Amino acid sequence: MIRDHFRVLMIDLATGRGNVLTVEGRDDVAGGSGLAALLFKRYAQVGRPWDDPDQPLIFAIGPLTGYFPLMSKTVCAFKSPYHDQYAESHAGGRSALAMRFADVDALVIVGKARRPSCLFIGSRSLEVREVHYLWGMDVQTTGKMLRHMFKGAGHRSILRIGPAGETKSAMACINVDTYRHFGRLGGGAVMGNKNLKGIVIQGDGVFDLAGNKEYPKLFADVHDKLVDTDMMSKYYCLGTPANIVHLNNLHALPIRNLQKTNDPAVSGITGETFAEKALLRNVACAGCPVGCIHIGFVRERFQDEYRFLYRQIAYDHEPIFAQGAMLGIYDASEVLSLFDVTEKVGLDMISSGVALAWATEALEKGIVTLEQTIVPLRFGAARTYAEALHHLATAPNDFYRLLAQGTRKAALHFGGEEFACVLGQEMAGYATGEVFFVSQALGLRHSHLDTAGYAYDQKTSGRDVDAAVAFFLEDEQFRVFLTSMVACLFARGVYTKELLAECLRAVGYERLADDIDGVAKRIQTLRWRNRFATGFDPKTVSIPKRFTEVVNWKGPIDKTFLARLTEAYSRAIIDVARPAAE
Repeated sequence: MIRDHFRVLMIDLATGRGNVLTVEGRDDVAGGSGLAALLFKRYAQVGRPWDDPDQPLIFAIGPLTGYFPLMSKTVCAFKSPYHDQYAESHAGGRSALAMRFADVDALVIVGKARRPSCLFIGSRSLEVREVHYLWGMDVQTTGKMLRHMFKGAGHRSILRIGPAGETKSAMACINVDTYRHFGRLGGGAVMGNKNLKGIVIQGDGVFDLAGNKEYPKLFADVHDKLVDTDMMSKYYCLGTPANIVHLNNLHALPIRNLQKTNDPAVSGITGETFAEKALLRNVACAGCPVGCIHIGFVRERFQDEYRFLYRQIAYDHEPIFAQGAMLGIYDASEVLSLFDVTEKVGLDMISSGVALAWATEALEKGIVTLEQTIVPLRFGAARTYAEALHHLATAPNDFYRLLAQGTRKAALHFGGEEFACVLGQEMAGYATGEVFFVSQALGLRHSHLDTAGYAYDQKTSGRDVDAAVAFFLEDEQFRVFLTSMVACLFARGVYTKELLAECLRAVGYERLADDIDGVAKRIQTLRWRNRFATGFDPKTVSIPKRFTEVVNWKGPIDKTFLARLTEAYSRAIIDVARPAAE
Protein backbone atom coordinates (compact mmCIF):
# COMPACT_ATOMS: atom_id res chain seq x y z
CA MET A 1 0.00 0.00 0.00
CA ILE A 2 1.34 3.41 -0.97
CA ARG A 3 1.90 5.67 2.06
CA ASP A 4 1.89 9.45 2.01
CA HIS A 5 4.27 9.39 5.00
CA PHE A 6 7.47 7.58 5.98
CA ARG A 7 7.70 4.59 8.28
CA VAL A 8 10.91 5.08 10.25
CA LEU A 9 12.40 2.60 12.71
CA MET A 10 14.23 4.46 15.51
CA ILE A 11 16.68 2.31 17.48
CA ASP A 12 18.57 3.21 20.65
CA LEU A 13 21.57 0.92 21.05
CA ALA A 14 22.01 1.94 24.69
CA THR A 15 18.65 0.43 25.63
CA GLY A 16 18.33 -2.12 22.84
CA ARG A 17 14.85 -0.87 22.04
CA GLY A 18 13.22 0.52 18.94
CA ASN A 19 10.10 2.42 17.97
CA VAL A 20 8.35 2.79 14.64
CA LEU A 21 7.67 6.45 13.92
CA THR A 22 5.42 8.07 11.36
CA VAL A 23 7.28 10.93 9.69
CA GLU A 24 5.50 13.33 7.36
CA GLY A 25 7.12 14.80 4.26
CA ARG A 26 6.79 12.26 1.45
CA ASP A 27 5.65 14.89 -1.05
CA ASP A 28 8.39 17.28 0.04
CA VAL A 29 11.52 15.07 0.05
CA ALA A 30 10.47 11.82 -1.71
CA GLY A 31 12.83 9.42 0.13
CA GLY A 32 16.48 8.36 -0.10
CA SER A 33 18.76 11.42 -0.02
CA GLY A 34 15.84 13.70 0.77
CA LEU A 35 14.57 11.53 3.62
CA ALA A 36 18.07 11.05 5.03
CA ALA A 37 18.60 14.82 5.05
CA LEU A 38 15.21 15.37 6.71
CA LEU A 39 15.96 12.82 9.44
CA PHE A 40 19.45 14.23 9.99
CA LYS A 41 17.98 17.70 10.46
CA ARG A 42 15.52 16.30 12.98
CA TYR A 43 17.79 14.03 15.02
CA ALA A 44 21.40 15.19 14.61
CA GLN A 45 23.17 16.99 17.43
CA VAL A 46 24.57 19.72 15.20
CA GLY A 47 26.75 21.38 17.82
CA ARG A 48 28.27 18.15 19.12
CA PRO A 49 31.16 16.19 17.55
CA TRP A 50 30.64 13.27 15.19
CA ASP A 51 31.54 10.72 17.88
CA ASP A 52 28.87 11.81 20.35
CA PRO A 53 26.88 8.60 20.93
CA ASP A 54 23.61 10.42 20.29
CA GLN A 55 24.54 11.31 16.71
CA PRO A 56 22.30 9.35 14.33
CA LEU A 57 23.35 6.79 11.77
CA ILE A 58 20.66 6.85 9.09
CA PHE A 59 19.77 4.42 6.29
CA ALA A 60 17.01 5.40 3.84
CA ILE A 61 15.37 3.98 0.71
CA GLY A 62 13.09 5.56 -1.89
CA PRO A 63 9.47 5.45 -3.08
CA LEU A 64 10.29 3.25 -6.09
CA THR A 65 12.45 0.74 -4.23
CA GLY A 66 11.14 -2.73 -5.05
CA TYR A 67 8.79 -1.47 -7.73
CA PHE A 68 11.17 -0.90 -10.66
CA PRO A 69 14.57 -2.23 -11.79
CA LEU A 70 17.76 -0.54 -10.59
CA MET A 71 15.98 1.22 -7.75
CA SER A 72 18.53 -0.74 -5.77
CA LYS A 73 20.51 1.67 -3.63
CA THR A 74 20.36 2.74 0.00
CA VAL A 75 21.48 6.13 1.29
CA CYS A 76 23.50 6.27 4.51
CA ALA A 77 23.78 9.65 6.27
CA PHE A 78 25.81 10.64 9.32
CA LYS A 79 28.07 13.29 10.82
CA SER A 80 31.39 12.41 9.28
CA PRO A 81 34.62 11.69 11.19
CA TYR A 82 36.43 13.01 8.12
CA HIS A 83 35.31 16.63 8.48
CA ASP A 84 32.76 16.55 11.35
CA GLN A 85 30.03 17.68 8.94
CA TYR A 86 26.96 16.22 7.27
CA ALA A 87 27.78 13.36 4.93
CA GLU A 88 26.06 10.87 2.65
CA SER A 89 27.31 7.59 1.26
CA HIS A 90 25.40 5.31 -1.14
CA ALA A 91 25.54 1.53 -1.58
CA GLY A 92 23.82 -1.23 -3.49
CA GLY A 93 23.66 -4.91 -2.62
CA ARG A 94 20.54 -6.30 -0.96
CA SER A 95 20.05 -3.64 1.72
CA ALA A 96 17.38 -1.61 -0.11
CA LEU A 97 15.10 -4.56 -0.88
CA ALA A 98 15.69 -5.99 2.59
CA MET A 99 14.44 -2.73 4.10
CA ARG A 100 11.46 -2.65 1.75
CA PHE A 101 10.45 -6.19 2.79
CA ALA A 102 11.08 -5.30 6.43
CA ASP A 103 8.48 -2.56 5.91
CA VAL A 104 10.62 0.46 6.78
CA ASP A 105 11.56 3.50 4.73
CA ALA A 106 14.45 4.37 7.02
CA LEU A 107 16.47 3.26 10.02
CA VAL A 108 17.74 5.81 12.52
CA ILE A 109 20.30 4.36 14.94
CA VAL A 110 21.34 6.39 17.99
CA GLY A 111 23.19 5.62 21.20
CA LYS A 112 26.10 3.30 21.88
CA ALA A 113 25.95 -0.35 22.82
CA ARG A 114 27.71 -1.17 26.08
CA ARG A 115 29.76 -3.91 24.41
CA PRO A 116 30.44 -4.79 20.76
CA SER A 117 27.09 -5.79 19.31
CA CYS A 118 25.14 -6.72 16.20
CA LEU A 119 21.73 -5.28 15.36
CA PHE A 120 19.13 -7.61 13.86
CA ILE A 121 16.02 -6.13 12.21
CA GLY A 122 13.01 -7.89 10.68
CA SER A 123 9.50 -6.83 9.80
CA ARG A 124 8.30 -7.97 13.24
CA SER A 125 11.51 -8.31 15.23
CA LEU A 126 14.45 -6.35 16.61
CA GLU A 127 17.41 -7.60 18.61
CA VAL A 128 20.69 -6.12 19.80
CA ARG A 129 23.00 -9.07 20.43
CA GLU A 130 26.40 -8.84 22.08
CA VAL A 131 29.20 -10.09 19.80
CA HIS A 132 32.37 -9.13 21.67
CA TYR A 133 34.10 -12.17 20.14
CA LEU A 134 33.76 -10.61 16.66
CA TRP A 135 35.65 -7.44 17.64
CA GLY A 136 38.96 -7.44 15.82
CA MET A 137 37.82 -9.87 13.12
CA ASP A 138 38.13 -8.92 9.48
CA VAL A 139 35.15 -8.15 7.27
CA GLN A 140 35.06 -11.52 5.52
CA THR A 141 35.21 -13.57 8.73
CA THR A 142 32.61 -11.32 10.33
CA GLY A 143 30.27 -11.86 7.39
CA LYS A 144 30.60 -15.65 7.65
CA MET A 145 29.93 -15.57 11.38
CA LEU A 146 26.88 -13.33 11.05
CA ARG A 147 25.39 -15.55 8.34
CA HIS A 148 25.63 -18.51 10.71
CA MET A 149 24.33 -16.58 13.71
CA PHE A 150 21.33 -15.00 12.00
CA LYS A 151 19.79 -17.64 9.80
CA GLY A 152 17.74 -16.47 6.87
CA ALA A 153 17.52 -16.38 3.13
CA GLY A 154 16.00 -14.32 0.38
CA HIS A 155 15.92 -10.63 1.17
CA ARG A 156 18.60 -10.61 3.86
CA SER A 157 21.34 -7.99 3.93
CA ILE A 158 24.42 -8.04 6.15
CA LEU A 159 26.33 -4.83 6.87
CA ARG A 160 29.57 -5.02 8.83
CA ILE A 161 32.82 -3.27 9.62
CA GLY A 162 36.44 -4.38 9.92
CA PRO A 163 39.34 -3.27 12.11
CA ALA A 164 39.42 0.16 10.42
CA GLY A 165 35.94 0.92 11.74
CA GLU A 166 36.89 -0.25 15.21
CA THR A 167 39.86 2.14 15.30
CA LYS A 168 37.54 4.91 14.06
CA SER A 169 39.44 5.59 10.88
CA ALA A 170 37.85 8.35 8.82
CA MET A 171 38.50 6.06 5.83
CA ALA A 172 36.56 3.13 7.30
CA CYS A 173 33.74 1.83 5.14
CA ILE A 174 30.65 -0.26 5.84
CA ASN A 175 30.73 -3.48 3.83
CA VAL A 176 27.36 -4.45 2.37
CA ASP A 177 26.75 -8.04 1.28
CA THR A 178 30.43 -8.67 0.46
CA TYR A 179 30.73 -6.75 -2.82
CA ARG A 180 29.18 -3.33 -2.12
CA HIS A 181 30.09 -0.56 0.33
CA PHE A 182 29.07 2.63 2.03
CA GLY A 183 32.58 3.68 1.20
CA ARG A 184 33.40 7.31 1.63
CA LEU A 185 33.64 9.75 4.53
CA GLY A 186 33.88 7.22 7.33
CA GLY A 187 30.54 5.52 7.90
CA GLY A 188 32.44 2.51 9.25
CA ALA A 189 33.93 4.66 12.01
CA VAL A 190 30.43 5.79 13.01
CA MET A 191 29.42 2.14 13.44
CA GLY A 192 32.62 1.41 15.35
CA ASN A 193 32.04 4.37 17.63
CA LYS A 194 28.63 2.93 18.48
CA ASN A 195 30.16 -0.51 19.24
CA LEU A 196 28.16 -1.78 16.29
CA LYS A 197 30.04 -4.54 14.49
CA GLY A 198 27.21 -5.52 12.17
CA ILE A 199 23.64 -4.92 11.07
CA VAL A 200 21.50 -7.76 9.73
CA ILE A 201 18.32 -6.72 7.92
CA GLN A 202 15.92 -9.59 7.28
CA GLY A 203 13.26 -8.69 4.73
CA ASP A 204 10.75 -11.24 6.01
CA GLY A 205 7.57 -9.32 5.22
CA VAL A 206 5.60 -8.63 2.06
CA PHE A 207 4.39 -5.58 0.18
CA ASP A 208 1.77 -5.13 -2.48
CA LEU A 209 2.57 -4.15 -6.03
CA ALA A 210 0.40 -1.65 -7.87
CA GLY A 211 -2.86 -3.23 -8.99
CA ASN A 212 -3.51 -1.09 -12.06
CA LYS A 213 -2.99 -2.30 -15.61
CA GLU A 214 -0.45 0.41 -16.42
CA TYR A 215 2.13 -0.81 -13.90
CA PRO A 216 3.10 -4.23 -15.38
CA LYS A 217 3.35 -2.77 -18.88
CA LEU A 218 5.54 0.10 -17.69
CA PHE A 219 7.72 -2.27 -15.68
CA ALA A 220 8.26 -4.40 -18.78
CA ASP A 221 9.10 -1.33 -20.87
CA VAL A 222 11.67 -0.11 -18.32
CA HIS A 223 13.15 -3.59 -18.01
CA ASP A 224 13.52 -3.85 -21.79
CA LYS A 225 15.29 -0.48 -21.98
CA LEU A 226 17.75 -1.68 -19.39
CA VAL A 227 18.58 -5.07 -20.87
CA ASP A 228 17.66 -5.03 -24.55
CA THR A 229 19.26 -1.76 -25.63
CA ASP A 230 22.82 -0.42 -25.63
CA MET A 231 22.10 2.06 -22.82
CA MET A 232 23.49 -0.22 -20.09
CA SER A 233 25.64 -2.67 -22.05
CA LYS A 234 28.89 -0.85 -21.27
CA TYR A 235 28.33 -1.46 -17.56
CA TYR A 236 27.85 -5.19 -18.05
CA CYS A 237 30.67 -5.80 -20.53
CA LEU A 238 33.97 -4.26 -19.46
CA GLY A 239 32.22 -2.06 -16.94
CA THR A 240 33.77 1.11 -15.58
CA PRO A 241 37.34 -0.32 -15.90
CA ALA A 242 36.99 0.60 -19.58
CA ASN A 243 37.79 4.13 -18.35
CA ILE A 244 41.44 3.22 -17.76
CA VAL A 245 42.35 3.06 -21.47
CA HIS A 246 40.19 6.05 -22.34
CA LEU A 247 41.59 8.33 -19.64
CA ASN A 248 45.16 7.18 -20.22
CA ASN A 249 44.80 8.06 -23.91
CA LEU A 250 43.53 11.51 -22.90
CA HIS A 251 46.47 11.99 -20.52
CA ALA A 252 43.82 12.28 -17.79
CA LEU A 253 44.51 9.23 -15.62
CA PRO A 254 46.02 10.09 -12.21
CA ILE A 255 49.26 8.08 -11.93
CA ARG A 256 51.82 7.86 -9.11
CA ASN A 257 50.17 10.46 -6.91
CA LEU A 258 49.20 12.51 -9.97
CA GLN A 259 52.80 13.10 -10.98
CA LYS A 260 51.80 11.71 -14.39
CA THR A 261 48.57 11.40 -16.36
CA ASN A 262 49.67 8.85 -18.95
CA ASP A 263 51.80 5.71 -18.93
CA PRO A 264 51.85 2.90 -21.52
CA ALA A 265 52.47 0.45 -18.67
CA VAL A 266 48.86 0.78 -17.49
CA SER A 267 48.02 -1.78 -20.18
CA GLY A 268 48.50 -4.30 -17.39
CA ILE A 269 45.48 -2.99 -15.46
CA THR A 270 42.99 -2.01 -18.16
CA GLY A 271 39.44 -3.30 -18.24
CA GLU A 272 40.42 -5.52 -21.14
CA THR A 273 43.29 -7.05 -19.18
CA PHE A 274 41.14 -7.70 -16.14
CA ALA A 275 38.49 -9.31 -18.35
CA GLU A 276 41.02 -11.57 -20.06
CA LYS A 277 43.08 -12.58 -17.03
CA ALA A 278 41.02 -12.12 -13.89
CA LEU A 279 37.27 -11.91 -14.54
CA LEU A 280 35.35 -14.77 -12.98
CA ARG A 281 31.72 -13.66 -13.22
CA ASN A 282 29.29 -10.74 -13.10
CA VAL A 283 26.79 -10.25 -10.30
CA ALA A 284 24.03 -7.74 -9.66
CA CYS A 285 22.49 -5.86 -6.78
CA ALA A 286 19.07 -7.10 -5.71
CA GLY A 287 16.43 -5.75 -8.09
CA CYS A 288 18.90 -5.16 -10.93
CA PRO A 289 18.88 -7.14 -14.20
CA VAL A 290 22.12 -5.62 -15.52
CA GLY A 291 24.93 -7.18 -13.49
CA CYS A 292 27.58 -4.46 -13.48
CA ILE A 293 29.56 -5.90 -10.55
CA HIS A 294 32.67 -7.55 -11.97
CA ILE A 295 34.14 -10.27 -9.78
CA GLY A 296 37.78 -11.18 -10.26
CA PHE A 297 39.86 -13.77 -8.46
CA VAL A 298 43.21 -13.97 -6.73
CA ARG A 299 45.11 -17.19 -6.18
CA GLU A 300 47.65 -18.04 -3.54
CA ARG A 301 49.43 -21.24 -2.61
CA PHE A 302 47.82 -23.27 0.12
CA GLN A 303 49.83 -25.78 2.18
CA ASP A 304 51.95 -27.09 -0.72
CA GLU A 305 52.94 -26.14 -4.23
CA TYR A 306 50.10 -28.09 -5.87
CA ARG A 307 47.19 -26.63 -3.92
CA PHE A 308 45.79 -23.12 -4.22
CA LEU A 309 43.32 -20.93 -2.40
CA TYR A 310 41.07 -18.76 -4.58
CA ARG A 311 39.26 -15.65 -3.39
CA GLN A 312 36.66 -13.61 -5.25
CA ILE A 313 37.01 -9.82 -5.26
CA ALA A 314 34.96 -7.11 -6.94
CA TYR A 315 36.71 -4.51 -9.06
CA ASP A 316 35.84 -1.36 -10.99
CA HIS A 317 37.51 1.82 -12.24
CA GLU A 318 37.90 3.75 -8.98
CA PRO A 319 39.72 1.01 -7.01
CA ILE A 320 41.92 0.21 -10.04
CA PHE A 321 42.89 3.87 -10.29
CA ALA A 322 43.49 4.30 -6.54
CA GLN A 323 45.35 1.09 -5.77
CA GLY A 324 46.76 0.49 -9.22
CA ALA A 325 47.69 3.56 -11.26
CA MET A 326 47.98 5.91 -8.29
CA LEU A 327 50.46 3.54 -6.62
CA GLY A 328 52.31 2.67 -9.83
CA ILE A 329 51.15 -0.97 -9.75
CA TYR A 330 50.44 -2.28 -13.23
CA ASP A 331 49.79 -5.97 -12.64
CA ALA A 332 46.11 -6.97 -12.39
CA SER A 333 46.70 -9.81 -9.93
CA GLU A 334 48.76 -7.58 -7.64
CA VAL A 335 46.04 -4.93 -7.71
CA LEU A 336 43.40 -7.52 -6.82
CA SER A 337 45.59 -8.72 -3.95
CA LEU A 338 45.59 -5.18 -2.55
CA PHE A 339 41.82 -5.04 -2.92
CA ASP A 340 41.64 -8.27 -0.93
CA VAL A 341 43.59 -6.74 1.96
CA THR A 342 41.59 -3.52 1.82
CA GLU A 343 38.29 -5.41 1.88
CA LYS A 344 39.31 -7.47 4.90
CA VAL A 345 40.38 -4.52 7.04
CA GLY A 346 37.35 -2.46 6.01
CA LEU A 347 38.95 0.59 4.39
CA ASP A 348 37.59 2.70 1.57
CA MET A 349 39.48 1.72 -1.60
CA ILE A 350 39.83 5.22 -3.02
CA SER A 351 40.85 7.10 0.10
CA SER A 352 43.33 4.46 1.29
CA GLY A 353 45.04 4.23 -2.10
CA VAL A 354 45.35 7.99 -2.54
CA ALA A 355 46.56 8.37 1.06
CA LEU A 356 49.34 5.83 0.53
CA ALA A 357 50.31 7.52 -2.74
CA TRP A 358 50.83 10.78 -0.83
CA ALA A 359 52.75 8.94 1.91
CA THR A 360 55.02 7.36 -0.71
CA GLU A 361 55.95 10.70 -2.24
CA ALA A 362 56.35 12.21 1.23
CA LEU A 363 58.82 9.44 2.11
CA GLU A 364 60.69 9.95 -1.18
CA LYS A 365 61.02 13.66 -0.43
CA GLY A 366 62.15 13.11 3.16
CA ILE A 367 59.08 14.78 4.65
CA VAL A 368 58.31 11.63 6.64
CA THR A 369 60.66 8.88 7.74
CA LEU A 370 60.83 5.11 7.46
CA GLU A 371 60.37 4.94 11.21
CA GLN A 372 57.00 6.60 10.73
CA THR A 373 55.84 4.62 7.67
CA ILE A 374 57.21 1.36 9.20
CA VAL A 375 57.52 -0.17 5.73
CA PRO A 376 59.60 1.27 2.84
CA LEU A 377 56.81 2.64 0.69
CA ARG A 378 57.79 2.67 -2.96
CA PHE A 379 55.71 3.13 -6.12
CA GLY A 380 55.14 -0.27 -7.69
CA ALA A 381 55.88 -2.28 -4.53
CA ALA A 382 52.61 -4.14 -4.02
CA ARG A 383 53.66 -6.31 -1.07
CA THR A 384 54.83 -3.26 0.84
CA TYR A 385 51.51 -1.53 0.22
CA ALA A 386 49.66 -4.61 1.52
CA GLU A 387 51.49 -4.19 4.84
CA ALA A 388 50.83 -0.46 4.83
CA LEU A 389 47.08 -1.04 4.38
CA HIS A 390 47.08 -3.10 7.58
CA HIS A 391 48.87 -0.26 9.37
CA LEU A 392 46.43 2.30 7.98
CA ALA A 393 43.53 0.26 9.37
CA THR A 394 44.99 -0.57 12.77
CA ALA A 395 46.89 2.70 13.40
CA PRO A 396 49.95 1.31 15.23
CA ASN A 397 51.65 4.72 15.51
CA ASP A 398 50.92 8.43 15.34
CA PHE A 399 51.73 8.66 11.62
CA TYR A 400 49.14 6.10 10.54
CA ARG A 401 46.67 7.31 13.16
CA LEU A 402 46.77 10.79 11.65
CA LEU A 403 46.85 9.60 8.03
CA ALA A 404 43.74 7.50 8.73
CA GLN A 405 41.92 10.73 9.56
CA GLY A 406 42.57 12.07 6.07
CA THR A 407 45.48 12.83 3.76
CA ARG A 408 45.07 16.58 4.14
CA LYS A 409 45.25 16.36 7.95
CA ALA A 410 48.45 14.36 7.67
CA ALA A 411 49.89 16.83 5.16
CA LEU A 412 49.03 19.80 7.34
CA HIS A 413 50.92 18.16 10.20
CA PHE A 414 53.94 16.69 8.41
CA GLY A 415 54.15 18.87 5.30
CA GLY A 416 53.56 18.05 1.67
CA GLU A 417 50.22 19.87 1.31
CA GLU A 418 51.13 20.87 -2.24
CA PHE A 419 51.08 17.26 -3.47
CA ALA A 420 48.21 15.95 -1.34
CA CYS A 421 45.64 14.81 -3.92
CA VAL A 422 42.63 15.93 -1.93
CA LEU A 423 39.50 17.54 -3.35
CA GLY A 424 37.39 17.79 -0.20
CA GLN A 425 38.42 14.18 0.35
CA GLU A 426 40.89 11.97 -1.51
CA MET A 427 40.41 12.51 -5.26
CA ALA A 428 38.52 10.20 -7.59
CA GLY A 429 40.13 8.78 -10.73
CA TYR A 430 39.79 11.64 -13.21
CA ALA A 431 42.42 14.25 -14.06
CA THR A 432 40.13 15.68 -16.72
CA GLY A 433 40.53 19.32 -15.80
CA GLU A 434 39.29 22.37 -13.96
CA VAL A 435 35.57 21.60 -13.95
CA PHE A 436 36.00 18.19 -12.37
CA PHE A 437 38.51 19.44 -9.81
CA VAL A 438 36.09 22.15 -8.66
CA SER A 439 33.07 19.85 -8.74
CA GLN A 440 34.66 17.31 -6.40
CA ALA A 441 36.32 19.87 -4.15
CA LEU A 442 33.04 21.73 -3.56
CA GLY A 443 30.42 19.03 -4.11
CA LEU A 444 28.28 18.10 -1.12
CA ARG A 445 29.69 14.55 -0.87
CA HIS A 446 33.07 15.45 -2.42
CA SER A 447 32.26 12.65 -4.82
CA HIS A 448 32.84 12.35 -8.55
CA LEU A 449 29.12 11.52 -8.73
CA ASP A 450 27.88 14.78 -7.19
CA THR A 451 27.91 16.11 -10.75
CA ALA A 452 29.38 14.84 -13.99
CA GLY A 453 32.22 17.37 -13.96
CA TYR A 454 34.56 14.78 -15.46
CA ALA A 455 32.22 14.44 -18.46
CA TYR A 456 31.81 18.22 -18.81
CA ASP A 457 35.59 18.60 -19.10
CA GLN A 458 35.65 16.09 -21.94
CA LYS A 459 32.68 17.52 -23.85
CA THR A 460 33.29 21.26 -23.49
CA SER A 461 36.38 23.00 -24.77
CA GLY A 462 35.53 26.52 -23.60
CA ARG A 463 36.20 28.01 -20.17
CA ASP A 464 32.90 29.72 -19.42
CA VAL A 465 32.51 30.12 -15.66
CA ASP A 466 28.80 30.93 -15.75
CA ALA A 467 28.01 27.96 -18.00
CA ALA A 468 29.97 25.58 -15.76
CA VAL A 469 28.25 26.80 -12.59
CA ALA A 470 24.84 26.51 -14.23
CA PHE A 471 25.74 22.95 -15.20
CA PHE A 472 26.80 22.11 -11.64
CA LEU A 473 23.53 23.31 -10.15
CA GLU A 474 21.23 21.74 -12.73
CA ASP A 475 23.05 18.42 -12.87
CA GLU A 476 23.21 18.13 -9.08
CA GLN A 477 19.51 18.89 -8.78
CA PHE A 478 18.46 16.02 -11.05
CA ARG A 479 20.95 13.65 -9.44
CA VAL A 480 19.61 14.31 -5.95
CA PHE A 481 16.14 13.45 -7.19
CA LEU A 482 17.51 10.17 -8.59
CA THR A 483 19.28 9.43 -5.32
CA SER A 484 16.04 10.13 -3.51
CA MET A 485 14.24 7.44 -5.55
CA VAL A 486 16.96 5.69 -4.83
CA ALA A 487 18.16 4.82 -8.34
CA CYS A 488 21.54 3.49 -9.36
CA LEU A 489 23.19 6.42 -11.11
CA PHE A 490 24.35 4.11 -13.89
CA ALA A 491 20.69 4.18 -14.99
CA ARG A 492 20.46 7.97 -15.23
CA GLY A 493 20.35 7.75 -19.03
CA VAL A 494 17.27 5.54 -18.82
CA TYR A 495 15.40 7.16 -15.96
CA THR A 496 14.65 10.57 -17.44
CA LYS A 497 12.34 13.00 -15.65
CA GLU A 498 9.51 11.93 -17.93
CA LEU A 499 10.04 8.22 -17.22
CA LEU A 500 10.38 8.82 -13.48
CA ALA A 501 7.07 10.70 -13.53
CA GLU A 502 5.42 7.75 -15.29
CA CYS A 503 6.85 5.32 -12.75
CA LEU A 504 5.71 7.41 -9.80
CA ARG A 505 2.19 7.74 -11.18
CA ALA A 506 2.00 4.01 -11.91
CA VAL A 507 2.48 3.17 -8.23
CA GLY A 508 0.36 5.99 -6.83
CA TYR A 509 2.70 8.90 -6.15
CA GLU A 510 0.82 11.46 -8.23
CA ARG A 511 1.95 14.55 -6.37
CA LEU A 512 5.60 13.60 -6.54
CA ALA A 513 5.25 12.94 -10.25
CA ASP A 514 3.71 16.37 -10.82
CA ASP A 515 6.42 18.27 -8.95
CA ILE A 516 9.76 16.63 -9.74
CA ASP A 517 11.61 19.92 -10.25
CA GLY A 518 10.18 21.46 -7.08
CA VAL A 519 10.95 18.40 -4.97
CA ALA A 520 14.47 18.15 -6.38
CA LYS A 521 15.16 21.79 -5.55
CA ARG A 522 13.85 21.38 -1.98
CA ILE A 523 16.06 18.33 -1.45
CA GLN A 524 19.08 20.11 -2.88
CA THR A 525 18.51 23.04 -0.52
CA LEU A 526 17.90 20.84 2.53
CA ARG A 527 21.09 18.85 1.99
CA TRP A 528 23.21 22.00 1.64
CA ARG A 529 21.63 23.55 4.72
CA ASN A 530 22.58 20.45 6.71
CA ARG A 531 26.14 20.78 5.47
CA PHE A 532 26.34 24.47 6.37
CA ALA A 533 24.69 23.88 9.74
CA THR A 534 27.49 21.46 10.62
CA GLY A 535 30.27 23.88 9.76
CA PHE A 536 30.91 23.81 6.02
CA ASP A 537 32.30 26.99 4.47
CA PRO A 538 33.04 26.74 0.73
CA LYS A 539 35.23 29.83 0.92
CA THR A 540 37.77 27.87 2.96
CA VAL A 541 38.12 25.11 0.35
CA SER A 542 41.45 25.13 -1.47
CA ILE A 543 42.72 23.03 -4.34
CA PRO A 544 46.29 21.79 -3.80
CA LYS A 545 49.10 22.89 -6.09
CA ARG A 546 49.50 19.42 -7.63
CA PHE A 547 46.20 19.83 -9.49
CA THR A 548 47.41 23.07 -11.10
CA GLU A 549 50.44 21.21 -12.49
CA VAL A 550 48.38 18.71 -14.48
CA VAL A 551 48.86 18.59 -18.23
CA ASN A 552 46.32 16.57 -20.20
CA TRP A 553 45.03 16.42 -23.77
CA LYS A 554 43.82 20.01 -23.48
CA GLY A 555 47.21 21.25 -22.32
CA PRO A 556 48.13 22.79 -18.96
CA ILE A 557 45.50 23.59 -16.36
CA ASP A 558 44.25 27.17 -16.61
CA LYS A 559 44.91 28.48 -13.08
CA THR A 560 42.89 31.64 -13.62
CA PHE A 561 39.82 29.71 -14.79
CA LEU A 562 40.24 27.27 -11.89
CA ALA A 563 40.31 30.10 -9.35
CA ARG A 564 37.38 31.99 -10.89
CA LEU A 565 35.27 28.82 -11.11
CA THR A 566 36.03 27.91 -7.50
CA GLU A 567 34.95 31.35 -6.33
CA ALA A 568 31.80 31.43 -8.48
CA TYR A 569 30.62 27.95 -7.48
CA SER A 570 31.24 28.79 -3.81
CA ARG A 571 28.91 31.77 -4.12
CA ALA A 572 26.31 29.64 -5.89
CA ILE A 573 26.33 27.02 -3.14
CA ILE A 574 25.85 29.71 -0.51
CA ASP A 575 22.87 31.02 -2.48
CA VAL A 576 21.32 27.54 -2.69
CA ALA A 577 21.48 27.14 1.10
CA ARG A 578 20.39 30.69 1.96
CA PRO A 579 16.95 30.92 3.63
CA ALA A 580 14.27 32.34 1.33
CA ALA A 581 13.64 35.32 3.62
CA GLU A 582 17.16 36.67 3.18
